[in-house]
Amino acid sequence: MFQNRQGFFSSIPPITKNLIIINLLMWLATIVLHKTYGIDLVKYLGLHYIPAERFNAVQFVTYMFMHDPYSFTHVFFNMFSVFMFGRTLEMMWGSKRFLIFYITTGIGAALVQEFVWYFTLHNDIMQVVNAVGWERTGVILNNIVTIGASGAVFGILLAFGMLFPNAELFLMFIPIPIKAKYFVVGYGLIELTLGIYGPGGDNVAHFAHLGGMLFGLILILYWRKKNNNNRGIY
Repeated sequence: MFQNRQGFFSSIPPITKNLIIINLLMWLATIVLHKTYGIDLVKYLGLHYIPAERFNAVQFVTYMFMHDPYSFTHVFFNMFSVFMFGRTLEMMWGSKRFLIFYITTGIGAALVQEFVWYFTLHNDIMQVVNAVGWERTGVILNNIVTIGASGAVFGILLAFGMLFPNAELFLMFIPIPIKAKYFVVGYGLIELTLGIYGPGGDNVAHFAHLGGMLFGLILILYWRKKNNNNRGIY
C-alpha cells in the first residue's frame, strides 16, 4: 500500500504537485493563524483594489495562492482542476513552461479584475472621495478583495481545450461525454453571461476567470507563432 501511494505521488509532475501542496498549506495557514492569533492573511495577501490602503503589488501573485478559509470546496475544486488538467499540460510542455503559463494567467486574471473594479466602481468611489477624502476612501476600499487560483485554473482549462479539443470529458452528475472544446467555450460563455447579467452579490470574480482564459489564449498564440507550430503542440 505504501509503495502504491509513493508511485501515485511520484507520477504527478513537480510543478503541479507543488502548486497543489502550496495552495493547501496556505489554506490551512489562513485557518490556523486566524483562529490562533487573529491574523487574517487575506488582508495582506488577497488582491485589493489598487487605490485601497492595503494594496501591494505582490498581491498580483499571492492572491492566487489564497482561498476562502470557510470553504473547503473553493480550494478543493481549484486544486482538483490543477491535478486533472494541469499535470497533462506540464507533461507536454515541461515544468518551466507550465509554471510560466500558470503564473501569467493568474496575474492576467488579476489585471482584468482590477480593470473591472475600475469601470464598475469609479463613479461611486469619486463620490466617496468628494465626501470623505482620498485617505479615508482608501481605508473603505480595503473591503474589496479577491482570492483564489480560479484565474489560473481557467487558463489551464482553455489550454487543455486548445491542445486536446476532442478529448471527452464527463461533467459531475452528468454521465454524458462532452468534447473539451465545447466544454471550454460553453464555460466561457457562462462566465461572461454571469459577469454581465448575474447577481452582483454572488462573490464570484467572473471576469477574472475570463481574464485567465484571455491571457492563456494570448500566451498560447504567442508560443505558436514563436515556435512556428514546432512539434504541433504550441
